[in-house]
Amino acid sequence: MPKPRSAPRLADVAARASVSIATASRALAGREGVSEAVAAHVREVAVRMGYVPNVHARTLAGGATSTVGLIVHEIGDPYFAEIASGVIGVAAERGFSVQICHSGRDPGNELHQIRTLIAHRTDAIIVAGSGYTEPAVQAESNAVLTAFQESGGRVAVIGRHHLAADAVRPDNEAAGNAAAAHLLELGHRRIGVIAGPPVLTTVADRLGGVERAFADRGLSLDDVPVLHTDFTRNGGASGAEQLLAEHPDLTALIALNDLMAIGVLSVLRTRRIAVPEQVSVAGVDDVAVAADLAPSLTTVRLPMAEMGELALSMALKPPSARRRRKNTGHQLIVRDSTGPVPR
Repeated sequence: MPKPRSAPRLADVAARASVSIATASRALAGREGVSEAVAAHVREVAVRMGYVPNVHARTLAGGATSTVGLIVHEIGDPYFAEIASGVIGVAAERGFSVQICHSGRDPGNELHQIRTLIAHRTDAIIVAGSGYTEPAVQAESNAVLTAFQESGGRVAVIGRHHLAADAVRPDNEAAGNAAAAHLLELGHRRIGVIAGPPVLTTVADRLGGVERAFADRGLSLDDVPVLHTDFTRNGGASGAEQLLAEHPDLTALIALNDLMAIGVLSVLRTRRIAVPEQVSVAGVDDVAVAADLAPSLTTVRLPMAEMGELALSMALKPPSARRRRKNTGHQLIVRDSTGPVPR
């Protein structure tokens, strides 16, 4: 039986980086007395080796305050802001500080943020937001996070399929299904779908739910205009402009997140197209502002703050031999932006 791999020590990092232990310690702690070039080299070596300081030993030695790293795609998106509020709430209760990083839905930047958090002696990392449909895109991030966990770090993810860690799983497919089923039950058949980038698993899952709602009624998504655009308000607005120009007979639009739905409503208001009398609009997420829009937005609620709470609570538990999985559930919230198909 092979021996378990021992965690790399500070002395191992120093030897690999060809510096003294004192220099390695100062570089990893961000203290003065080390040039930025040397510090960056030491941090890179530490990340490659999967070096993580022993949290308990550091605490006993009077080390730095325990820190949680939270990586989100877009902190300005209310979806991620609500997840962050959940993480911050649990962190405050447990005496942790939270460092929030923004990846911009760029796998390379996400990998850089992961490495930076590890190099800055973060105790736990939460990666929130859609993964990528192609596992190879995040293979390196997966390897770095796996080494981090093997060396004592803790990781939990939200909405990721291909990262080996405890996971909170938003009910994305069911949410897409609920939004589409609601419009179909209202009699709509000329429905347009404004989706995010097809490389995101969240988009694929929500679109799969929409497709299932159509199939359950003997209909095909192939007969429905589906437009992939940015997963943002501006993406929703540009998508609405294009679909309305190409398909002026549409009676309903589904946006696969609320931020895009807000952009859709803005375009319809500018065009003086009555909602829902002429066109119904449905979203997914139920961000806090959805109820305050005019008209208020029909959407599918995902418990975003709770997702953040669950993820950090998972990350702070002792490691388990089997990855923990927690599904979120969902709830259709019918408001003023949807109504029966126009006669």
